[in-house]
Amino acid sequence: MQEVTYDFSNRIAVVTGGANGIGSQIASQYLDAGAKVVIWDLHPPKNKRKNAIFKEVDVSDLSQVENATKDTINNWGKIDFLSHNAGYAGPTENTINYDTEAWIKTVQVNLIGTYIVAKTVAPCMVSEGYGRIINMASLAGKEGTPYASAYSAAKAGVIGFTKSLAKELAETNVRVNCVAPAAVKTNILDQMEPDFVETMIAKSPMKRLGYAREVADIVMWLSSSACSFNTGAVFDMSGGRATY
Repeated sequence: MQEVTYDFSNRIAVVTGGANGIGSQIASQYLDAGAKVVIWDLHPPKNKRKNAIFKEVDVSDLSQVENATKDTINNWGKIDFLSHNAGYAGPTENTINYDTEAWIKTVQVNLIGTYIVAKTVAPCMVSEGYGRIINMASLAGKEGTPYASAYSAAKAGVIGFTKSLAKELAETNVRVNCVAPAAVKTNILDQMEPDFVETMIAKSPMKRLGYAREVADIVMWLSSSACSFNTGAVFDMSGGRATY
C-alpha cells in the first residue's frame, strides 16, 4: 500500500495528550510532515522526538491552558492545528456503583477539557484566518458503552460540542471535526479490565483492535487543506462496528 504524505512545513501543531498512545503517534506524524509540534500533557513523553516541545498542561484547568496558549503563540506566532486527545477512561463499573467523584472527574477531563482547550485556541485560529481542530471522541459516545457511563456521556458531549463549534466557525477558514475510534491498542486499555477489552474486540467485524497509526492517518487528512468542506463531522474508526 502506498503511503500518503503531507507537507506541513511552517505549520504549528498543538497535540494534547501527546505523550502516549494515539496522541504520541499523531505528534510523530505531524513531525514527519514537517510541522513544529507542541505537546500539552500532564507528563513528558518517554521518547520525545528532537523537534517536539513539551509543556505540562492539565487540559481541565483554564488558567493552565490559557498560559500554554499564550506561550505557544509567543514562541511560534500561531497555532494552525489542534489535535485534542487528552483523556481519561475512568473506572469500569456499573452506574449504580460508580464512584461519583470519579464520574465527575471523567467528564471534567474528557468533555470540559475539550471545551476549555477549544475555547482558548479557536480565537487564535480565527484571527489568523486558518485552523484545523480535531477532537478525539469515541464510539462509546455514539453507542453508550455499558460499565463506562461517564466516558460514554463525556464522549457523546464531545461529538455534540464539535458539531456546535463547527457551525459557529463555518464561515471562517477554521474546520472542526472529530474522530470516533472503537478500541485502539494503546496504554489507555490498561485502565480497563481485560474481559472488558476482549468484549470490545469481539464486537468488531474485523475482530481486532485498531492501531494508533490508523487514527493518526485520518487526523493528518483532517489537518490538511484537502479538508475544506468537511466540518462538524464524525469520522468513525471502528473496523465496521459503527452502525450510524
